[in-house]
Amino acid sequence: MDISRQLKLANTTGKLLFGQRQAIDACAKGDAKCIVVAANCPQEYLDDLAAKHPEVTLHRTTMVNRDLGVASGKPFSISTITVIDAGESELLTLSGNIE
Repeated sequence: MDISRQLKLANTTGKLLFGQRQAIDACAKGDAKCIVVAANCPQEYLDDLAAKHPEVTLHRTTMVNRDLGVASGKPFSISTITVIDAGESELLTLSGNIE
């Protein structure tokens, strides 16, 4: 799956949230379905998020935060992308790959 293309598709047809704080808020509200994280996202943050919200799928990409921002069509670095509504993309088929 080409994550860059799927992120752009989800950004135009669905609803995505960008950033660590928004990911925590969406998980707390129960809105988050999947979280895509950059390769260089802090491990402590991921451990905390996985412990508090085990029902949310966490998928780490091979892209660093700068590349994840570009792939999302944003002019800034992004460490986490929270999928609220995948739209026409296949982001919700991603498997969790964070231990």
